[in-house]
Amino acid sequence: MAELTAAGDGLPDKSEVALPKPIDAGEVDSETLEVTPDVTVTTTHDGKDTTTQIRGSSLLLIGRSLSMGVNFLTQILIVRALTKPEYGAFAYALSIVALGQMVITLGLDRGASRFLTIYDEEEDHDRLLGTIVGISGLILALGTLLIIGIFVFQDAALGTLKSTPNAAPLLLILILLAPIQAYDQLLTGLLTVFASPRSIFFRKYVLAPGLRLGVVIFLILSQSGVLFLAIGYVAAGALGVALYVVILWQVLGRRGTLGKLRKASMKIPAREILVFTIPLVTTDLVYIFMNSTDAILLQHFSGLDQVADWRVIQPAAGLNQLVMQSFALLFTPVAARMFARRDTQGVRDLYWRTAIWMAVISFPLFAATFSMAGSLTQTLYGHKYDDSALYLAMLSFGYYFSTALGFNGLTLRIFGVVKFVIVVNLLAVVANVALNLVLIPPLGAFGAAIGTTLTIVIHNLLKQAGLRFGTG
Repeated sequence: MAELTAAGDGLPDKSEVALPKPIDAGEVDSETLEVTPDVTVTTTHDGKDTTTQIRGSSLLLIGRSLSMGVNFLTQILIVRALTKPEYGAFAYALSIVALGQMVITLGLDRGASRFLTIYDEEEDHDRLLGTIVGISGLILALGTLLIIGIFVFQDAALGTLKSTPNAAPLLLILILLAPIQAYDQLLTGLLTVFASPRSIFFRKYVLAPGLRLGVVIFLILSQSGVLFLAIGYVAAGALGVALYVVILWQVLGRRGTLGKLRKASMKIPAREILVFTIPLVTTDLVYIFMNSTDAILLQHFSGLDQVADWRVIQPAAGLNQLVMQSFALLFTPVAARMFARRDTQGVRDLYWRTAIWMAVISFPLFAATFSMAGSLTQTLYGHKYDDSALYLAMLSFGYYFSTALGFNGLTLRIFGVVKFVIVVNLLAVVANVALNLVLIPPLGAFGAAIGTTLTIVIHNLLKQAGLRFGTG
């Protein structure tokens, strides 16, 4: 795992890298960061932060619903505009992009929001500046290495696709999305810390999906090929990141934070951030392996048609995580502020209220994608994807199961139960790869559906057990 580095006095000493004292009466082992379960309430909780989080998340839910609807329409148009092998190649390249994005971010883009919230609360502008600059520089460096690596080793990355028309240029174009999307995620996290949900609404949920829809409409009207689609996706992503930078600059200026950062002496809290982001990386491994390696293995064992059959239903199944993804943006900053104030009751209340809201609001989507999977698949994608209906029902069950249990993994990380999270995530990765290797060769996309669904269920059950015994 690559490390954030700092020169000279920029690297904090051991006393500076300790996480805020846990919100319990027990002690924390500085090496494993495991929290003993004798949790007690140390502050009075009035529920105001939880209510604010729910309201802000509700606004983001509206935005994400709008965004997901546009993205869903975009995907349907792409599937109908491209041939099955073309869509399979496009989906395969995006799987490589997702894997590359995980490698160059190392979980730092999402972990940053927790530390930036705490540093902002404590007015520690030295580390606030160091965290922003350090993570941004790391993404740039690793993103450049990734692009060069894919260019040099493109035959290995393409595998049996290297003789497929347009496969190589398609991958070389789309790999530019890895660092672009990494910066997009980082900037989203920054805005959740420093700005209101309204600042995120237009950029993330209106402009970005609108640009991609525009690219697809031009693709259809001009009867262009898959390479035009790839170039358009990259251009839309770059424009969105540029706009994010402008918004963030304005927000920091209005808050007065920009002037304070200019006077700050930059300190990169490398070890503190890395200790926290290790479980984020292993969490990313779980979802990347479930969403990328299955496509890679399907292409290797069964061909592009099976890749297309499997990947085509994932956006529809992903509707079951619409609410969860919307609430996640504000959950970490709010929970981290409660953690810093040792507000145990506040974290408990936030977790369960959020889980209940997500389970109830998501249920109609689950009912539609599970019980009506056959008719939904035929209506959206045509009869050539009839076999995908069963995969949609199975994956929808797994995603809803995860949503209904709430932010168990995020809460464990905020409490500092790092070792357990790492072990559980690595077990899920191993289980997913093993299941895919056993099931995909004889069963194709059906095997991928079984392996992925089982992994999601087992992974969440283990995290829920850790939440009960690790935090009380």
